[in-house]
Amino acid sequence: MLSAVARIFRTPDLRRKVLFTLALVAVFRLGSFIPAPFVDFANVRACISSQQTGASGLYELVNLFSGGALLQLSIFALGIMPYITSSIIVQLLRVVIPRFEVLYKEGQEGQAKLTQYTRYLTIALGVLQSTTLITVARSGALFGGSSTSTACSNLISNQAWWAVVLMVVTMTAGTGLIMWMGELITERGVGNGMSLLIFTSIAARFPQSIISIGQAQSPEVAILVVLIGVVVVGAVVYVEQSQRRIPVEYAKRMVGRRTYGGNNTYIPIKVNMAGVVPVIFASSLLYLPALIAQFNQPKSGEAPPAWVTWIQSYLTTGDHPLYMLLYFLLIVGFTYFYVAITFNPEEVADNMKKYGGFIPGIRAGRPTAEYLDYVLTRVTLPGSIYLGLIALVPLVAFVLIGANTNFPFGGASILIIVGVGLETVKQIDSQLQQRHYEGLLR
Repeated sequence: MLSAVARIFRTPDLRRKVLFTLALVAVFRLGSFIPAPFVDFANVRACISSQQTGASGLYELVNLFSGGALLQLSIFALGIMPYITSSIIVQLLRVVIPRFEVLYKEGQEGQAKLTQYTRYLTIALGVLQSTTLITVARSGALFGGSSTSTACSNLISNQAWWAVVLMVVTMTAGTGLIMWMGELITERGVGNGMSLLIFTSIAARFPQSIISIGQAQSPEVAILVVLIGVVVVGAVVYVEQSQRRIPVEYAKRMVGRRTYGGNNTYIPIKVNMAGVVPVIFASSLLYLPALIAQFNQPKSGEAPPAWVTWIQSYLTTGDHPLYMLLYFLLIVGFTYFYVAITFNPEEVADNMKKYGGFIPGIRAGRPTAEYLDYVLTRVTLPGSIYLGLIALVPLVAFVLIGANTNFPFGGASILIIVGVGLETVKQIDSQLQQRHYEGLLR
């Protein structure tokens, strides 16, 4: 393994790509600690240090993807979340807007147009999310019920409208810079740039999370969490690499004097085809009731409405069985929904028929599409249950050891860490094999 790493830095082209990627990752992490204009950083640090339960719902998810920059109100506070959201929206709009589907099928030129739409939508979402974040910070509700309520209600030192506009512009520009750095890494570095930035944000919080668990509970509990994490990572790697291979054969064709086709291949259907998207969908949807209840708080001295009290009791924190059940069911449902959008059996069957391919024992055309749909439905069931169980790991950890936001080995974080890690290692391995005929792992 060490000799393989040494070969990476002995190869000029690969060394340049790796160092370029590391340099941009360092800039990304540096921007996560630079506060936005007119942010009282001393009060922010006081609120973070006194915080016990952490941000909840969507705030917790955005804070996770930003590497803790959200709660620090830094210039990179929004992280890569606006780009993720806009990418998902553009992908879903392919089903609703025929023009988007036509662009997607046009190849590189059409997909470049969709990427341009994604960039515009990212900036628009950056303006919207930064405005919401600053509004919540000004109201003192960013950290919830913190013990230092005076400090947490004075996070913004200047309340003037022009100061708020400057903060919105700064955070939106930070999102645009992150998006540009991610595209640069994809083009000139190693791996997918956006995925690597998310990987960096999540991995940067792991050491502090383990230390916080050790301080809040005991060193033995922290060691137990690390051991559980090793088991969870192994299970996630096993499932992420699992796939159902459907054999495909291509008939031989004579074009002039040349023979085409006649080879055998397969269609890989992964157990987890949806990735981490259903977890993001479910977290965002479950946060909506809490957000609505938050903006319907009664005046001082008045009792809150019954529906607000019910939401605050059952749908605000993840320690209630009803919340866990809804979370699990939403993940299962969104997994089927997202897989149905991203994998079209009829389109795959038509392409196979066009190029003379067929599944042994299955007729080409509609029977092939029905067979693919049948296999996809059966494979997606264990994949959706697996996603739901992995997403519940932090919530169960909160109930057992009180380490919800500090528990790093579960939910979206572990899925992204493992997925991006495996993909990056594969890319480095393939480039090493091209140059040395020997990969990263033997």
